[in-house]
Amino acid sequence: MKPDLFTAPDYYNLDDLLSDEHKMVREATRAWVKKELSPIIEDAAQKAEFPKSIVNGLAEIGAFGPYIPEEYGGAGLDQISYGLIMQEIERGDSGVRSTASVQSSLVMYPIWKYGSEEQRKKYLPKLATGEFMGSFGLTEPDHGSNPGGMITNFKDKGDHYLLNGAKMWISNAPFCDIAVVWAKNEEGRIHGLIVERGMEGFTTPETHNKWSLRASATGELIFNDVKVPKENLLPNKNGLGAPLGCLDSARFGIAWGAIGAAMDCYDTALRYAKERIQFDKPIAGYQLQQKKLAEMITEITKAQLMALRLGQLKNEGKATSAQISMAKRNNVDMAIKIAREARQILGGMGITGEYSIMRHMMNLESVITYEGTHDIHLLITGLDITGISAFK
Repeated sequence: MKPDLFTAPDYYNLDDLLSDEHKMVREATRAWVKKELSPIIEDAAQKAEFPKSIVNGLAEIGAFGPYIPEEYGGAGLDQISYGLIMQEIERGDSGVRSTASVQSSLVMYPIWKYGSEEQRKKYLPKLATGEFMGSFGLTEPDHGSNPGGMITNFKDKGDHYLLNGAKMWISNAPFCDIAVVWAKNEEGRIHGLIVERGMEGFTTPETHNKWSLRASATGELIFNDVKVPKENLLPNKNGLGAPLGCLDSARFGIAWGAIGAAMDCYDTALRYAKERIQFDKPIAGYQLQQKKLAEMITEITKAQLMALRLGQLKNEGKATSAQISMAKRNNVDMAIKIAREARQILGGMGITGEYSIMRHMMNLESVITYEGTHDIHLLITGLDITGISAFK
């Protein structure tokens, strides 16, 4: 087991723009990743197992709903703190960050924003501590980029709703205690419902044979005449805008998280290039390797500046969905390119589990697709600047 020697790059002294609280939150997360996640993550990825032993630790560092108010069990932190936590966790592994992102932005967020006071008090404290783990059901086997076409539906049966349908590619599904599920009512309007483990007809088969996010549990949510109590309907927002609001929060976290993966690949490649001797000198002394490394740190710095400004806008309530889409698309694209270049610097060693790069590269192939594909985010920007939709 190799020691975690990670040193975070900060080429433009962005730490000067962070508050003491921001830096304290980041350092606590970074220390946890080094101590608890790095030593086990390669083995977990090789075995394709989610390391459930880390759930309590994630809760302790505030990774579950960090911006949720303290009265509901959250840490009451700002959006930049949330971003920094996601950055540090994804520096360890994208799949583990996915687990935290889903819990925070796709389960706790909609209950906090769209739920009743009774729902907030019932679920949020247990989600914050990791006693409950959640999943988010939007994507269906035939409806990914077009979630409005979903066929999962529920009918009013007087004293309960009857839910039928299926969701696919759901992080945390195999072990979730609750699922925030989006389905159409009899009028075709989309609503969110809280479905609990143990409800008859609710099953969560696991998805196997993944080459990506291997340390994250992925599965399906299947509903076969599931009786959902009426008090489990999220009352305060409906329509497609409700789940898309959750995705804005998740995409914001991804925009920060991808920087963590990129920083880890860059730091690994830089250290290796300084130590690897070929033709009697370190390969870091050759022009082509310096070109790769210089371009990596340039792109990371640009992404850091974008994420920080987006965090400021989000704190002020000014960040638009299109701005969040741009950051998600840009930063994940940046990270996956850096992973590929870093792998080349390491040569054959880059494909082994002795280093994190190949694992990051495979993980990012999922990150560039989920929460809105690379191409869909481009069209979101296109719509925003032209006013003309290319989706129809």
